[in-house]
Amino acid sequence: MNHLYPIFLKVHELNTLLVGGGFVATEKLEFLLKSSPHAQVTVVSPMFRPEFLELAEKAETVTLITDVYHEKYLGGKHIVIAATDDKPVNRQIRDEAKERFLLVNVADTPDLCDFYLGGIVTKGNLKIAISTNGKSPTAAKRLRQLLEEVLPEELDDLLNNLNAYRDTLKGDFDYKVKAMNEITEGFVKKRA
Repeated sequence: MNHLYPIFLKVHELNTLLVGGGFVATEKLEFLLKSSPHAQVTVVSPMFRPEFLELAEKAETVTLITDVYHEKYLGGKHIVIAATDDKPVNRQIRDEAKERFLLVNVADTPDLCDFYLGGIVTKGNLKIAISTNGKSPTAAKRLRQLLEEVLPEELDDLLNNLNAYRDTLKGDFDYKVKAMNEITEGFVKKRA
C-alpha cells in the first residue's frame, strides 16, 4: 500500500539536525545540499570522516558540533535525520524527536521514518522526486539516472518561457489555468 505524500520543503528556511559523521551521514548531507545548497543543517557527531568534512566545508549553512547526541540538540529544529551506526542511539533520537512533534528520518530503518529521502532529478527549475516507498533505494537511484539522461537540458528554457507567458496573461485564475492548459497540452499528446 502506498501511503506516502510527496512534498517539496524549503530546507533553506527550516532547521535540520543531522546526527552522525560517517558514510551514511555523508550521503544524507550530500543529498540535502545537492537538492538545496543553502539548507540550514546542524550536524552533531563525536567524529567526522574526511569526506564529510570536505563536503561540509563547502557549505556556509552547515554547522558542525563535535559531541555525542544529546536531546538538547533538538531545540529549534524542524527536521531530524538520525544517521549514526548505533541503532539504540538512532532509536533514542527518533523517540525524543517524536515527543517534540518533529519530522524524523532514521537511516536504513524505514519503519522509524516519517519521511524518506528519495531520488531527485533536477534540470534547472524542474525537480522530480522519486520514491519506492522505502522498498528499493537502488531502483530509485537508477530511475533518477535514467531521467537525468533522457530529459533535455532545454527544459529550463521552456519553463522560463512558460513563466514569462503566464505573467503576461490578464484575467482571473480560471482564465489563466485554461490558457496555460491550452499552450502545454502538446506535452502529453501521443506522437504519430
